[in-house]
Amino acid sequence: MSEPEFRSALAGVALRGGLAISISEITDLGMIDVRGNAKDGAFRAAFRKVLGCDVPTDPRTSVAASDNAVLWLSTDQWLALVPRRRVKDVASELRSALRDMHALAIDLSDARTIIRLEGAGVREILMKGTPVDLTLADLGPGSVRRLRFGDIAAMVHIRRLEPDVIDLFVFRSYGRFAWEWLDATAGEASRLRLFTSQPVPPTI
Repeated sequence: MSEPEFRSALAGVALRGGLAISISEITDLGMIDVRGNAKDGAFRAAFRKVLGCDVPTDPRTSVAASDNAVLWLSTDQWLALVPRRRVKDVASELRSALRDMHALAIDLSDARTIIRLEGAGVREILMKGTPVDLTLADLGPGSVRRLRFGDIAAMVHIRRLEPDVIDLFVFRSYGRFAWEWLDATAGEASRLRLFTSQPVPPTI
């Protein structure tokens, strides 16, 4: 029996060019939805054994270990990011480690599209489509934030700031919409510059 072949929701879709930032699709990451009780030591130990890191318990945070990262989604839900080539094995290992617990680990790699935005001004471009202020001090590297983006459900994972590297997660069926929205609003000519402290102009 042949294995199913991954096909990106953005296959064949190109950018128009002249953009103020770099936009690319991340296709080499698999996603495992994990649910469980973070207060259960056995659950945490099993999770750590398979993924090499603890479950993040602080809201809107993430942790990383080696090639893996884990994003906090709610008090009992996390999204584990692992190399796509290993996702089936890792999901199987998690299910085995959690089999005697009230927990869940399911491969949802094809449920979402990940779009990476890089460069100065990424946060400003994203804020064209969301009411969330992504410049707040508590939204630093590693932060995870669910939000409305372009009137669709989305999530951002802030990987680095200045220069910004932010991954935008949208459901697969909205991948092309989000890509085209960014392509239409991230042009150099429409770059936004937030107000900052400026010297007082001389009086006449």
